[in-house]
Amino acid sequence: MHDYLIFRIYGPMAAWGDIAVGEYRPSFAHPSKSAIIGLLAAALGIRRDEQAKQKALAETCSFAVRVDAMGTLLRDYHTTQVPSAKRGVTHYTRRSELAVDDLNTILSTRDYRCDAAYTVAVEIHKGSPYTAQELANALTKPIFTLYLGRKSCPLALPLNPQVKSAATLKEVFESVTFSSDELPGVIKPGPDSFSMIYWEEGQESGLDEEQIITRRDAPLNRIRWQFAERREHYCSLKKEDKACSSQ
Repeated sequence: MHDYLIFRIYGPMAAWGDIAVGEYRPSFAHPSKSAIIGLLAAALGIRRDEQAKQKALAETCSFAVRVDAMGTLLRDYHTTQVPSAKRGVTHYTRRSELAVDDLNTILSTRDYRCDAAYTVAVEIHKGSPYTAQELANALTKPIFTLYLGRKSCPLALPLNPQVKSAATLKEVFESVTFSSDELPGVIKPGPDSFSMIYWEEGQESGLDEEQIITRRDAPLNRIRWQFAERREHYCSLKKEDKACSSQ
């Protein structure tokens, strides 16, 4: 048996970062590990520069996610003004940046997921500095403000964390009882639709994997924005399957 922390994520906008090169900032269709660990760290009050605590949390938690509603893609054309880089000059605030004379305009494109809903299962490993209940308590009363990938993406509903013990991910997803009536903006799936479940390599899923993908989203250094690759398994199940139902 394994201890799992279960919670639901829903917001009008979310951004699950992917590899970003140049002016384009893409978003995956489901949460990244760095986003989930960042959410837990923020709830616990762990700062970005507390590398030892960040590392301990990331290495002792594995997560799986069920996509309850895919949402829709929003592509934002983004402009911002920044000063030219100068040796020995550091701007610690936005006000300081805008106070200089030589401002440059940077153009970029950023992707968001709108009205998407997810059920997240975090498996707590032995040696973790936090129990599943402690993490659930932190999500109920977070120390830092929680957001969905970017600060412009707030939560629309409480996370409603639960603690479950189960042998496999399939069992734990079958035990989830979130109400879908609280999601007015979500496009409701049809009777013949499928729900997608993704989980980290090494977890006991009880599911038949269909594909393995590689993502570069395992946090290494929050200050330098460095991430490592990890393997993620995937399966799709019909909505009538209990592992994919929400009441």
